[in-house]
Amino acid sequence: MNPSDWLHVTRGEAPLVVSIPHAGTIIPSDIEARLVSPWLARKDADWWLEQLYAFADALDATVIRTGVSRTVIDVNRDPSGVSLYPGQATTSLCPVDTFDGEPLYLDGQEPSAAEIARRRITFFDPYHAGLEAELDRLVALHGKVVLYDAHSIRSRAPRLFDGELPQFNIGTNGGAACDPGLPLRVETACDATGLPRVTDGRFKGGWITRRHGRPDQGVHAVQMELACRGYIDEPAVLTSDNWPTPYSAARAAPLQAALGDVLKACIAFANST
Repeated sequence: MNPSDWLHVTRGEAPLVVSIPHAGTIIPSDIEARLVSPWLARKDADWWLEQLYAFADALDATVIRTGVSRTVIDVNRDPSGVSLYPGQATTSLCPVDTFDGEPLYLDGQEPSAAEIARRRITFFDPYHAGLEAELDRLVALHGKVVLYDAHSIRSRAPRLFDGELPQFNIGTNGGAACDPGLPLRVETACDATGLPRVTDGRFKGGWITRRHGRPDQGVHAVQMELACRGYIDEPAVLTSDNWPTPYSAARAAPLQAALGDVLKACIAFANST
């Protein structure tokens, strides 16, 4: 596949890049034929984030997203294979199971090391090259830029975390990915909603935040992991008949307004001296 088939970049001039790495659903036919279920392979997508963050264009932000499913390759994982969360359950560069531990591939059909290397060249490397190019462009223009890595996940995923996830989960790699002023502004915008928020909790930031967050070079990165309940209904038990639930603009409007304040706070930080 050519990058033009799946790599989507909308360029803006504001000092903000919004990365959406997990909302894709494209699975090449040769890979899909080896899967247990196409629905299962798309179950853990960050559903409807393209619609939820559609307002970013009006803020003149740059948006980069991949249309490829994270089952094909997860562009937010360390390409060396090292776990981002040692000692905790997580998925790999080319996942072989779901968040709930269900196998994705038919017996004996998991990707080999050689296939994983090909997928990295085809999908992983172009995504990060595109992200790097946009960050470099905007740093040259502004001197200081925010990289906002947008994610969402079910409120409950017992294999990954205990209990119910807060609505807003801010990740800064323990403060290494940005100057302290950025999470403070993002936290203020989140806290104004009255909804639960945590910073550097279960989700401290993935490979995108850790790789591209270079505050000493003008790139300040923050990850936002949303609990899905903020914008869509979450069935107690997920099946192919009820998941994903449809996107409703009216249902998502309150959270979308809050996220608008979050992105404006990011731009304000980038414009601050």
